[in-house]
Amino acid sequence: MKLLVATSNPHKVAELRSMLGTAGWDVVSLDDMAPIAPPIEDAATFAGNARIKAIAYAAASGFVALADDSGICIDALDGAPGVHSARWAGEGSGATEWIAKALDLLRDVPDARRTARYACSLCVARPDGTVLAEAEGVFEGRIARSPRGTGGFGYDPIFLVGPDHQRTAAELAPVEKDMLGHRGAALRQLLTTPGMLR
Repeated sequence: MKLLVATSNPHKVAELRSMLGTAGWDVVSLDDMAPIAPPIEDAATFAGNARIKAIAYAAASGFVALADDSGICIDALDGAPGVHSARWAGEGSGATEWIAKALDLLRDVPDARRTARYACSLCVARPDGTVLAEAEGVFEGRIARSPRGTGGFGYDPIFLVGPDHQRTAAELAPVEKDMLGHRGAALRQLLTTPGMLR
C-alpha cells in the first residue's frame, strides 16, 4: 500500500521515510506527486494542523496520507513560537532568522529558565476523510546561547538535548535523533498500535 508523507520539507520526509522503511509501506512524498495546493493551516494546535493536512492531502491524492505538524515551544516566551515555528520571523524566513530571533529574545534569560521542547503531532487519514490514527511526541531540552552543530534542521543548532544539555540536536547522529526526538516518538506510537496504519 502507498503512504503519502504529506510534507514538502525534505528533512521531515527523510526522517519519516527512514523510520517507515521497515513498516511495509510504499512511501511517497509530495515531490513524487503532481502539485497539490496546500491547505490553510489555521488550527491553534499542532494536532489540529496535522489533521487538516492529512485529510486534505489524502483526499487530493487518493492515497492514505500521513501528515506532521511540529515546532518548538519555549517556556520563557510563553510557549512561542509553537504552531508558528516555521513563520516566526516572517513569511519567507528560514532557520537562520528563527534562531536569531529566539536568541535575541532570550539574551537576558538565565540558563535554568531557557527550557523548551519540540512537539510533533502526526495524523493518518484515508481519502474518504476517515482519520485512522493520531499521535503526539515531545523532545525536552533547553535553548543554548549560540548555535552548535551541522546536522538536523530548524532550531536544532540551539536546542540542547535533555537531560544533561551537553549537545544540541544538530550534534546528534540521525539515528540518535530518531530515537530521542519528538517525531520518532510520535511515529513509534503509530507503528506500535495494532491496526493504526492499516
